[in-house]
Amino acid sequence: MKIMYWSSTILISTFLFFSSYTYVFNKSTIDGIRALGFPDFFRIELAALKTIAAILLLIPNISLQIKEWTYAGVGFFLITAIVAHLAHKDSMLTILINLILITLLVISNMYLPEK
Repeated sequence: MKIMYWSSTILISTFLFFSSYTYVFNKSTIDGIRALGFPDFFRIELAALKTIAAILLLIPNISLQIKEWTYAGVGFFLITAIVAHLAHKDSMLTILINLILITLLVISNMYLPEK
């Protein structure tokens, strides 16, 4: 069961780190966020929050309450990403990727060793 937990958690955290990087350095991502009407400070805040969430998910002995709030925050990121991609009229592949990430997040939470 630890393999299920760690593989799903590492995949989610890797996505969060990559997403944070693109929020700061990728021109098309930056332009897409601006096209939705969000200011630059919001983009930087989201990048920072995603980085913090990725780190918190990877810390094995963090309190269960912090871990649960982290799962909720990441779930919120993913749901709002789906809404933003729909509003931006992005491909359905992007929506599918976010749904897969939500599934991985649920798997990670289900197999959380402290439960």
